[in-house]
Amino acid sequence: MAVTKLEEKANPLKRQTLRNNEYYDTQSMFDKLYRMSKKDKHSFTNLLQYITDERNIRLAYRNIKRNRGSATSGVDRRTIKRWEQDNTENYINYVRDRLRNYQPQPVRRVEIPKANGKLRPLGIPTIGDRLIQQCIKQVLTPICETKFHPRSFGFRPNRNPKHAMGAFYFRINRSQCYYVVDIDIKGFFDNVDHSKLLKQMWSMGIRDKNLLSIIAKMLKSEIKGIGVPTKGTPQGSILSPLLSNIVLNEFDWWISDQWETFKSRHEYLNNTKKFHALRKGKLKEMYLVRYADDFKIQCKSYQDAVKIYHGVVKWLKDRLGLEVSHEKSKITNLRKEYSEFLGIKVTTQPSKKDSKTELVIKSHMTETSKAKVSKQLKEHIKRIKYKPDSKAVMNYNSAVLGCQLYYKMATHISLDMNDIAFSVNRVLRNRLKSIRTSRGKPSETYLKFYKNNYQRWYIANIGLFPIADVQCEKLPQFTQSICDYTVEGRTQIHKKLGNSYNDNILLYIVKNPLENGSLELNDNRISLYIAQKGKCFVSKELLQIGNMEVHHKKPVASGGDDRYNNLVFLTSNVHKLIHTIKTETIQRYIRLVRPDESQLKKINKLRKEAGNSEINLTV
Repeated sequence: MAVTKLEEKANPLKRQTLRNNEYYDTQSMFDKLYRMSKKDKHSFTNLLQYITDERNIRLAYRNIKRNRGSATSGVDRRTIKRWEQDNTENYINYVRDRLRNYQPQPVRRVEIPKANGKLRPLGIPTIGDRLIQQCIKQVLTPICETKFHPRSFGFRPNRNPKHAMGAFYFRINRSQCYYVVDIDIKGFFDNVDHSKLLKQMWSMGIRDKNLLSIIAKMLKSEIKGIGVPTKGTPQGSILSPLLSNIVLNEFDWWISDQWETFKSRHEYLNNTKKFHALRKGKLKEMYLVRYADDFKIQCKSYQDAVKIYHGVVKWLKDRLGLEVSHEKSKITNLRKEYSEFLGIKVTTQPSKKDSKTELVIKSHMTETSKAKVSKQLKEHIKRIKYKPDSKAVMNYNSAVLGCQLYYKMATHISLDMNDIAFSVNRVLRNRLKSIRTSRGKPSETYLKFYKNNYQRWYIANIGLFPIADVQCEKLPQFTQSICDYTVEGRTQIHKKLGNSYNDNILLYIVKNPLENGSLELNDNRISLYIAQKGKCFVSKELLQIGNMEVHHKKPVASGGDDRYNNLVFLTSNVHKLIHTIKTETIQRYIRLVRPDESQLKKINKLRKEAGNSEINLTV
């Protein structure tokens, strides 16, 4: 399964998820579940107490509302807006009441086009069911993370496709594993055995019968217009990626135990000595890299690869009831052919170094990926032609940059992007001839990402990002000590995040929602505090408990709402200065705030938006 969604490649959202855990004071709860799960033979028999915990339910709302899918409706035609204006207590009670005797609502079926021209079926649960699934996922993830194999990279915290590709490259270079077993599972997500999945969860220590019953009901949710499924985990479900990893985790460890984690009778100081000893025996050296249902088994000899191929086909059929597509599955010799993985095709080529010839990795975008990117950018050009405004141009630039950031894990990405640029730029020149210009000033973002001397074109005073200006990057090796659920693991993540706010004040905001405030308002208070780095929007004074108030730029009485962009955090005095209309009161708060010219500009802008007249320092 070639991964093309840019959301899965971008780390910021995953980092935000970790911060959300800390905002809502759920981190200690998840850490506890992680520690308990690491203990051998530990059983979780009452997980619903964690799932229905108020903190976990509020966290679920925050996590899900940031997902673009939250604006997609299910069969009840409701989206996340259903909860935006409701109060927190009603939302929490809704989730708890549903879980007491859970009955899933029907799932809406939609089909989206695949790169090969076929359609991919998606199941869209109602927003209420998605919130419940999010609550369950948050509790199950720390438990499952201790059980998952290190070479599994898909849909897991802190991991992304570049880590998977880096592991693939590593074994080619370090272990000279030039034979790759490529296995394609027929309709993996549509053919997962429900009973087998629940047994696998039980063997992982998830033994809360009430929870397993709820998950079983979710798996058998009626698909509107089709009926009740007997197998499969519908794509589009929040729980589906986690459940798919649970299904294939048994397979990961089976492959691993053939070589990497083979239990020897002897003890070795490190894997190097262990592998050296194992090579003297008859074991087959193999390494697994998996991203969702797309995986590679790397071997050192063709004979080993053939045996492993047949063994894997039989194991998947007998143990998991999954069929393999023999037309798409094969054994690839990287010295002669390409192997495709995550939208990249990989092979090796000879290279001379210090008078010696050695094999080095050569990788390109797949032809399917190139065609898809080219088509996507041409579609953006059409939109610019019909509506040449800044939004359309920025969407085009976002698409260009997103493709470059993802596919730069190919060693020959510059050649691939040159091919795409040749095709796309011809359309750009012809279709946008009357509205583009070569005169303009590049933005800071443009100068940050693009250094080479490519022709610059501007539309709506915005520079179009050059498609071909990209170089390959050195792929990272995932550091296994990075973990959302240990202090040591989070320390490594936080070094990149920084922390410029007061944790105690943040915790106070989380634990003390505004009684008459909507769920959306109380949730956005947290984001505002972080975004403003704990300082007043106007005066930059540090916000303190008892001296911090949320201001609606456009008053609710005038049609304003609780959306993030309509809110700012202010100190009490600044807030009063914006709303007061009496001259004497204005003078008093001017003396207290003592704004400079820049701060007065902000105050006047906020006063104007609130419907009040502007003031000046001579009042």
